[in-house]
Amino acid sequence: MSINSIETATAYTGELDKMFAQKSATGFFADNNLTAKFVGAKTVMIPDIEFQGLADYDRNTGFSRGAIRVANTPYTMKMDRARSLQIDREDMDESGIASLAGKILGEYVRTKVIPECDAYVLSKLAGLAESRNNVVEANITKPFATLVRLIQKVQSVVGYDEELVAFVDSIMYAQLQNSEEFARQITISNFKQGDIDLKVNSFNGVTIIPVVNERMKTAYNFAAGEAGGFTPAENAKEVLALVCPKKGAHLVKKTENMRIFTPEQNLDADAYKFDYRIYYDVFVKESGLDAVWASFAPEIKIEEINDCGGSFPASISGVNITVTAENADVMGYEYQWYKCDENGENGVAVPGATSDTMVLNGPDYSMGETLYFYVVISLYDSIFKKSDVITLQVN
Repeated sequence: MSINSIETATAYTGELDKMFAQKSATGFFADNNLTAKFVGAKTVMIPDIEFQGLADYDRNTGFSRGAIRVANTPYTMKMDRARSLQIDREDMDESGIASLAGKILGEYVRTKVIPECDAYVLSKLAGLAESRNNVVEANITKPFATLVRLIQKVQSVVGYDEELVAFVDSIMYAQLQNSEEFARQITISNFKQGDIDLKVNSFNGVTIIPVVNERMKTAYNFAAGEAGGFTPAENAKEVLALVCPKKGAHLVKKTENMRIFTPEQNLDADAYKFDYRIYYDVFVKESGLDAVWASFAPEIKIEEINDCGGSFPASISGVNITVTAENADVMGYEYQWYKCDENGENGVAVPGATSDTMVLNGPDYSMGETLYFYVVISLYDSIFKKSDVITLQVN
């Protein structure tokens, strides 16, 4: 099969789509879109059906008439992402072009496309839960109770016969694995995702899907320029767990195409060029808005830093800088103090300064020297709060 044929491009697209379905934590949401229809370039219509309840039967007039309302709600797609990849002619021999290209493209989808799509989908669902106050406060000492509460909240909306999924980040997943209550009730079950049957952990029929922390935030910045990729937004929250029905969201992919150009067709370089584009978004129908619930990691708040009044004598030992964090007595925070530049850059960890108090010895510093420090408070090696720069003068 020729590398520049339409059939090859179609074959690659099909294989990459299968990989997306198999490896993506949220790919199964694409199974819910059999009735979605596109109107124009950016709009998709998803039907939302509503019925009236039963009424009394009247022996004289018979049945009470009821209406079926089918609301074809328009949703505007947002994520139109693409990348052009090139493989130099000299890096490929004629007989291995298709094989090497397939491996490279597969790795690109696995390491770049899938993480970004998962991050976007989960952030949008978590943002929905937050905006509607569908939030269960996380009990960091009782992760099992937090998960059970989330499941109960969703079941109170959709009932007990609806298949649910629970996305949990690595913090919550590690805590659950250490929970005897969770370990006693976990089972292995089948999970349908596209044409693939997966083996997953489940708890009381709820599928548990562990997701790495980098994909479990409430908001991201998706780079538009050459660098590409995505990063958590500045004020993004850590999503510990998110529970919703398996059919509760619609992942719509209008475009997932591959274009292939040989070195002879490529006007920019003596290389094979592969243009990959994916145009997608995720939507929740109006009837399912309150069936998405989330639990967020507690926010670390610094209440006060005692900084010795901004100076200390060079002759005195044992001067303390103390940081006070909200709920520090119950949260089990970890601390690390850093010596840094005036602007907070080039921080170097201060040896042994791993508590809420850092001890400074005047004789260790020169008279008139200006010192700059900050402290990082962390929880579970994933949630961080960095203080402002603290300026001290040795006098």
